Amino acid sequence: MLYKFKCKAAGDVIMLGPNGDQLLGLLGREPSAQGIIEVAAMPAALQALQAAIDAEAARAAEAGEGEEADGQAAGARVVALRQRLWPMMEMLRRAHAAEVPVVWGV
Repeated sequence: MLYKFKCKAAGDVIMLGPNGDQLLGLLGREPSAQGIIEVAAMPAALQALQAAIDAEAARAAEAGEGEEADGQAAGARVVALRQRLWPMMEMLRRAHAAEVPVVWGV
C-alpha cells in the first residue's frame, strides 16, 4: 500500500506502506487507508516526530556511528528516520502555518 499525504499548503508526500505505518504509529494512530491530521493536532504531531528522531540519534550515538549495526553489511546505506520524516514534518509546518488539514487516502 502507498500513502499519499496531501494538503493545500504543500506538495504531496508519498510513502511506502511500512514507512507510512511507522509514521502513523509515531503519531499514535493506527495505520489506515484514510485519515486526517487537524490543524490543532499538528504541533503535537511535530513534537512526537522530533522526539522519535532525537531518540534514534541518541541510540545511534550510543551504538557508535562508525560501527556496523544489527548485522548490516559494511557500506550498506541506511535511511535515517530524520531523512525519512523530513518531508512530512515540512508539510505539517506549512499546513499549520496556512491553517489547513493534512489528509491521506484514496
